[in-house]
Amino acid sequence: MKSSLLVSVVMSLVIVASAANFNQDIDVTWGDGRGKILENGNLLTLTLDKFSGSGFQSKNQYLFGKIDMNIKLVPGNSAGTVTTYYLRSEGSTWDEIDFEFLGNLSGDPYIVHTNVYTQGKGDKEQQFYLWFDPTKDFHTYSLLWNPQRIIFSVDGTPIREFKNLESKGVAFPKSQPMRVYSSLWNADDWATRGGLVKTDWSQAPFTASYRTFKADACVWSSGKSSCSSTSPSQNSWLSQELDITSQQRLKWVQKNYMIYNYCTDTKRFAMGLPKECTAS
Repeated sequence: MKSSLLVSVVMSLVIVASAANFNQDIDVTWGDGRGKILENGNLLTLTLDKFSGSGFQSKNQYLFGKIDMNIKLVPGNSAGTVTTYYLRSEGSTWDEIDFEFLGNLSGDPYIVHTNVYTQGKGDKEQQFYLWFDPTKDFHTYSLLWNPQRIIFSVDGTPIREFKNLESKGVAFPKSQPMRVYSSLWNADDWATRGGLVKTDWSQAPFTASYRTFKADACVWSSGKSSCSSTSPSQNSWLSQELDITSQQRLKWVQKNYMIYNYCTDTKRFAMGLPKECTAS
């Protein structure tokens, strides 16, 4: 009995480990060697120097899912650099769900930039500071995408919710499968203080590190989803919503750490705020 239990535990550990193996799940797609998979597939690093950045994408496409990635951002003077982590579909009318991490001078906080695109149209930016230094250790950045809502979370704390308000005439990404992408690149024309602070190339190379990619998601392949409508209990995230505690944590983040919200930018939207901003 004990031996069979041990075998079961070992097998479960093997399954978990293989699910998070970058060699199996990820393709480094650009950077001419600046993106590297190390430690038998358990660590991935992206590097930026004066000549090029680097990036990767998931092998699979997903139509709804909960995607987790442990990331340690570029330390020190990261001004001018942008580390991205996002979902995106293909084509000219793409859907996209964005995390972007805007670098800053040493001692100044990173800015977490979020956005949602549907049919190629975005303009739904919210930006935040973090309540910790994201360069000292790995932290979990999560995207929950189901037919009812999109939730951005950091270490399990929600920072943003974008609800499906199609009934109010607001477009929502729900029909185009998306891959996971990440990149590290130079954006010193806009990333830090609107482009006033440039990348200090004497600090190069810049490196962002990744561990423990996890996709509890419906894999889309050959026009079909891997998720069965007859077994929703296996995919609880498909109907997940914020409970009372999570709603309180979301309000705490937005009260104390949000630094830009398109829904309050009346100067930018002088003709009227987007519909989702005024929907009850």
